[in-house]
Amino acid sequence: MKRRSVILFLTGAAVVMSALAATGFTGGYRLNLTPSEPLGLWRIEKLQRPVSIGDLVFLCPPTTAVFEEARRRGYLRRGLCPSGFAPLIKSVAALPGQRVDITNHVLIDGRLVPASSVWRTDGEGRAINPDPGGVVPPHHLFLHSPFASSYDSRYFGPVPDSGLLGLARQVLTFDP
Repeated sequence: MKRRSVILFLTGAAVVMSALAATGFTGGYRLNLTPSEPLGLWRIEKLQRPVSIGDLVFLCPPTTAVFEEARRRGYLRRGLCPSGFAPLIKSVAALPGQRVDITNHVLIDGRLVPASSVWRTDGEGRAINPDPGGVVPPHHLFLHSPFASSYDSRYFGPVPDSGLLGLARQVLTFDP
């Protein structure tokens, strides 16, 4: 009898947790477990205007060889984006038509992007190749995070704005 009660309790708890997770997901809530931005609960806010430089956004990465390799290396998690990845939380650093130069750091239209050092190896000592830079093409965004080890457009280049989910808003977060 005691075992049956425990099983019923655990089943009930799992059902409640699943319902809460589904409600949170459909309500635009996401859990960030990466250090690029504060850890915790975030909300996707619909963008009611054109995207701007400095906007902190949620964006689904496209299905490309670069992102598949990033997932294999552990830079990205699996998630519910059409590509099978979890959405990224990054700041928009450049818009279509802007020039991005990538050397030991990032320059956009000749101006240095703060906290944009470019590494040649990742945290495990594996070679990592920066994007060659260039002009951001139409319907693409160049994304950046000031976190030193962030996997952002320094390495994967501009991404299609069709993956833009909305603005990223902190709900209950903390910086470790």
